[in-house]
Amino acid sequence: MPDSPRVPGNSVDSLVQHATDNQVCRITLNRPETLNAITPDQRERIIELLTDASADPGVRAVVLTGTGRGFCAGADLRGGSAAGERVPGDVARTIRVGAQRLISAVLDCEKPVIAAVNGTAAGLGAHLAFACDLVLAVESAKFIEVFVRRGLVPDGGGAYLLPRLVGPQRAKELMFFGDALTAADAERLGLVNRVVPDGELDKTAREWAARLATGPTRALALTKQLVNASLDSDRTTAFAAEAAAQEINMATEDAREGVASFVERRSAEYRGR
Repeated sequence: MPDSPRVPGNSVDSLVQHATDNQVCRITLNRPETLNAITPDQRERIIELLTDASADPGVRAVVLTGTGRGFCAGADLRGGSAAGERVPGDVARTIRVGAQRLISAVLDCEKPVIAAVNGTAAGLGAHLAFACDLVLAVESAKFIEVFVRRGLVPDGGGAYLLPRLVGPQRAKELMFFGDALTAADAERLGLVNRVVPDGELDKTAREWAARLATGPTRALALTKQLVNASLDSDRTTAFAAEAAAQEINMATEDAREGVASFVERRSAEYRGR
């Protein structure tokens, strides 16, 4: 799908708010009037922030959330679905450098990413949540594979993510019918880690992020990498990757601290190194 026009009169920093506090980077989509539908500028800014957080030793966890009634209503398609004549290859290229890069930025971020789903997550917005390492959702949240309602094929890695999370039959049911999935049903299917009352999302997200930010950061990064790769690997490859990750991690300060704290019968103090 071609990119939609830029949104005039707003800076990208006002549409994608971000702040780092206590080693937690918080990224907030801020177009509540559109249920936080993502423009190309917002997409690029989110990718940039996730890439920066991945490389920044001062960031040890990320929270992704939205303002208003929506987490993210997907890509902003206004004016983009039929604008201009297409050259063969344009759509595939747009998807590769757009939606797929966004999802990859979440999956490849070396810090744990929490989705704090404050409302509707539809289309690419649902896939943005499902790509995160942990998903919290308010009771009123809904997840919608909206593509079929528009006569479209799912993008943003949906056909890759969903079968790995819920199995192929459930994934097809969600994608074929496009019915809204309640937060409770999403939790039952394994798409959501925990459903919380609407007024407790921020508190719970901060608590989870704080726990992650005081954990062994490199060990978490390597664990994320192993788990994300596991369903695409045979046993020999997975075991080799596990052994390599162990080799890398045992050279970190946090691994030495973890072992020392066990021997000395005290709480570990991890520094993310």
